[in-house]
Amino acid sequence: MSLNCEKYQALANLLVQLRSDISAVQLDKSQLRQRVADLQQLFQQEIVPLATADSKEQSFRTEISKQLRLLEIDVTFLQGARQTATAQARLQTISDRLTTLIQYCHAILQQETPEVTED
Repeated sequence: MSLNCEKYQALANLLVQLRSDISAVQLDKSQLRQRVADLQQLFQQEIVPLATADSKEQSFRTEISKQLRLLEIDVTFLQGARQTATAQARLQTISDRLTTLIQYCHAILQQETPEVTED
C-alpha cells in the first residue's frame, strides 16, 4: 500500500469510527467538535501536502476539504440545537456527511488500487 493510500485509509478509518461513535453513544458536543477539528488537522497536515498528478484525486481532495468545512458548521448547528428533535436531525446530517466523506476516501483508494473491490 502506498503512502498516499495509507493516509487516505487512516482518514477513512477515523471517519468510520466517528460515525459509529455518533450513532452508538451520546457524544459530548465539545468532544465531537474536538474530533472534527482533529480530522480537519489530519487532512490539512497529512493529505493536502501529498503530491498528485491525478486530476480526479485532486477533485476528490477538494470535495473532502469542502465537506470537512461543512461538517464543522453542522457541529456548530448541533451545539445550538435546543430541542431533542432538532439535535437528532443535526446528528443525522452529521452522520450523512461522514458517510459522504468515507465514500470519497474509498473512491480515491479504489482509484489508486483498482484491483481492490468492495462487496
